Amino acid sequence: MNGKKQEMLVNKQEFYKNLARLALPIALQSLMLASVAAGDALMLGKVAQDEMTAVSLATQIQFVQNMFLGAITAAGAILGAQYWGKGDRHTLEDIFNMILQFCGGVSLLFFLACQLMPGLLMQVFTHDGQLISIGSSYLRIAGWSYLLTGISQCYLTMMKVSDHVKIGALVSSCAVVLNICLNAVFIFGLLGAPQMQAEGAALATTISRMIELALCIAASKKASYIRPAWSRFTKLPGQLKSDFSKQCLPLMGGSLCWGVGFTSYTAIMGHMGTDAAAANSVAAVVRDLICCMCNGIGSAAGIMVGNELGAGRLDRGKAYGIKLKNISFAIGFISTGVVLAVTPLIVKIVILTDQAHKYLTGMMVIMSIYMIGRCVNTVTINGVLDGGGDTLFDMYSLVVCMWLIAIPLALVGAFVLHWSPLAVYACTCLDEVGKIPWVMLRFKKYKWVQDLTRKLEAPF
Repeated sequence: MNGKKQEMLVNKQEFYKNLARLALPIALQSLMLASVAAGDALMLGKVAQDEMTAVSLATQIQFVQNMFLGAITAAGAILGAQYWGKGDRHTLEDIFNMILQFCGGVSLLFFLACQLMPGLLMQVFTHDGQLISIGSSYLRIAGWSYLLTGISQCYLTMMKVSDHVKIGALVSSCAVVLNICLNAVFIFGLLGAPQMQAEGAALATTISRMIELALCIAASKKASYIRPAWSRFTKLPGQLKSDFSKQCLPLMGGSLCWGVGFTSYTAIMGHMGTDAAAANSVAAVVRDLICCMCNGIGSAAGIMVGNELGAGRLDRGKAYGIKLKNISFAIGFISTGVVLAVTPLIVKIVILTDQAHKYLTGMMVIMSIYMIGRCVNTVTINGVLDGGGDTLFDMYSLVVCMWLIAIPLALVGAFVLHWSPLAVYACTCLDEVGKIPWVMLRFKKYKWVQDLTRKLEAPF
């Protein structure tokens, strides 16, 4: 598609209006969620380095859970965006039923694991007895929040794809603000509450998740919202199940490759000493905060492209994808500048040992380069390609770049060649930057330009 034709298909005012309408609330929601981890790190860092590090390692369990939930809700969002563009409310309700079934089952399994074997889970990430003890106490309480998360994420996904993204972001943001406030109360023992430290952070998370789910259910009672169709909760169209599986299974594979890979990075750094683990924990929080904008644009990209493709406007969907891919590079370079700009401030305000401070400074510089690849890949792969149903590529690229290159190199560097923590950390950042050329080649094949909808029921 040449530039002139693309400009004719894309109304810039309408494009940027829709992008801002979708991306900003989602970015805010992502920022608020990341702020919980930042709040935990800062508040627990004021108590003790071990408390902060243990909770950071323990929350990797929820990170892995979110990989399953993310794949399920992402598949629901891909199909949901296209059926919303087509105008088929009945099928959207069936999609809601489907993702509720899967997310509920996953959440129950993780809840039981946190209650029955928290110590074993912590041993995956550290061999330090003190960190295992603190983390286990955290997981026994936080596990209750994991039980609720899957359900609330289904509601928020349906709000996102059905033009209620602002309300979904507001609900999520309110829950996060409550979480941060309760963190302060229970971690430091404010307002007459006991000083619970790590356990306080877990209790705050559980209470806020309860409120979030209640708000989701209350908001969705309005007539314009998509709700579960309880009368046919277990009676789903076979063709829709097949279409969902075609999207969900590659996403699940990709999510697990990425999620377990990222968890492996954390485990590798966790076994390189408490200073390296502490610095990595802080760097991870900063990374997640700065990635919020690209997360928002990536989610918006999937919805915008999916709406156009589902409505049968394939040329416009293709033009939207090209423009969004170009925007991803700009966001990447801006994010690099932001990381470098905030590094002195972050190093100054976080209470760490002198050695951990040195590690943190080096990690932030390395991360600044990583951000380019992270932003480009998030928008292009998780947004544009997934929005058109090209979900297999993400899994392929992760298997090659992360599991065959980055992780083996980090393992050899850490445990065989005994490289410094900074050299090992650099290995963990190779995958995102290294696969950019491959991503661009895949993008230009335009396999993602396809309408995934079917005539299952009469549209509303």
